[in-house]
Amino acid sequence: MGAMAAAVNKKGEDAVSTVVAMLKELTHRGNDAHGFSTPNSVITTESVEEISLKNISSNVALGHNLSRILLKDQPQPVQGKGFTLVFEGRLFPSPILPEAGKIVEKLVPNPCRNISNIIEELEGSYIFAIAVSNKIIAGRDMFGTNPLYYGENDSACAVASERKALWTQGIGNVKSFPPGHVAVVDAQGFVFKPIKIITQPAHENVGIETAAKILQDLLLKSARKRVSDTEKVAVAFSGGVDSSVIAVLTKTCGIEVQLVSVGLENQPEVEFAETAAEALGLPIHLKTYKRSDVEQILPKILWLIEEPDTVKASIAIPFYWTAESASKLGCNILLAGQGGDELFGGYQRYVRDYEQLGAETIQKNMYRDLARSYETNFQRDNQACSFHKVELRFPFVDRDVVRFSLGLPLSLKIKSAADRLRKRVLRQVACNIGLPPFIAGKTKKAIQYTTGVNKALQRLAKRKGLTMRKYVEEIFRRAYSTVGIPK
Repeated sequence: MGAMAAAVNKKGEDAVSTVVAMLKELTHRGNDAHGFSTPNSVITTESVEEISLKNISSNVALGHNLSRILLKDQPQPVQGKGFTLVFEGRLFPSPILPEAGKIVEKLVPNPCRNISNIIEELEGSYIFAIAVSNKIIAGRDMFGTNPLYYGENDSACAVASERKALWTQGIGNVKSFPPGHVAVVDAQGFVFKPIKIITQPAHENVGIETAAKILQDLLLKSARKRVSDTEKVAVAFSGGVDSSVIAVLTKTCGIEVQLVSVGLENQPEVEFAETAAEALGLPIHLKTYKRSDVEQILPKILWLIEEPDTVKASIAIPFYWTAESASKLGCNILLAGQGGDELFGGYQRYVRDYEQLGAETIQKNMYRDLARSYETNFQRDNQACSFHKVELRFPFVDRDVVRFSLGLPLSLKIKSAADRLRKRVLRQVACNIGLPPFIAGKTKKAIQYTTGVNKALQRLAKRKGLTMRKYVEEIFRRAYSTVGIPK
């Protein structure tokens, strides 16, 4: 885990200073070691500043900040034959040796031709870039669970783990790198090629009992892949069906599971989480906060998620607190239930639109929402958790789980426009693995409301005589006042 930055100078001049400056902006994502490369050389240092002293010049450059989550994690970039590589993220299941070494093996002997095989064949949460003569080739996993952004100005084309690294270089119109794609980056700009993206499979005619058994098996395999490299994980826990299924299946893998639940004082959902944890026989760590804590942390949250979005801020705050608690427990891997609502129809809006738009349109909307989750959910949550050096993993966002779940008929997820529960097949899985009815039948409530964060932001804004949107925008401008975000 850490941060990646890469740049190509359009004028054939030095790109090293650009990458060094971007790495400096990303040290909060990793500060255990720092690496830098041209297409033919690699150096690693204890500080970013040391790179500037090496007197290296190249029109193509890669950089990496390391956050050592596992003992096997080593400084990058790494050297291949005629290229250098940064691989930022994780493969599932995680190999015994560092992931970057496995990737180098797959790229030899022709990295430009073989690079598509990484996304096509290897499941995981990752981004990568290779530097060859006069160009960079970058890519992102098919779900986009690890953040990557790109942009250009008159002098450089660049990619980085966060937008702020590009903003500091005067690069405006920063965009999220499309998942499942590779891009050739040279002096002329970016050329993208889709390799493996989320598609809507044909719908299968299957009963709920059969579907639940298959889904249970796939989720167990997904959880096992995502904890194959550790003995202890934290689970972001609400007591709802998503997090409870993840917790119980992870425990089945023989892993020590620590549940973490956060919220403002006197929130009934925090008490519910404690009751649910007791029923599951798993240890839970509850942490409550005050409205003043929301006010204090909001500038940092907006700086981390890089958007003045009220909903995203309301969700990122509890994720930040959850990661903080997990880190203090010695858990540097956090499992969360992202993807469950899109796959199984959890959102209230699906029911609201059911009668008016029809089942076929709702299924298309659910597929679209999952395909866009890299922008709406994954990037935000990764960036909130990375500050605490906590690696976020999503058992629902698995190739086999997604393929099977998207192909299920809507009737196994939402019965009708009057369906308050939704997620029918997942609730059947919950019953099959022994979850008590008060958990398996718990209605969906969004985290920003159950934790009380949304209401706290509303009250803070009202105290300033502002709408919540205006209040968040004002704090965002202050948080980035020294950066000067390009238009």
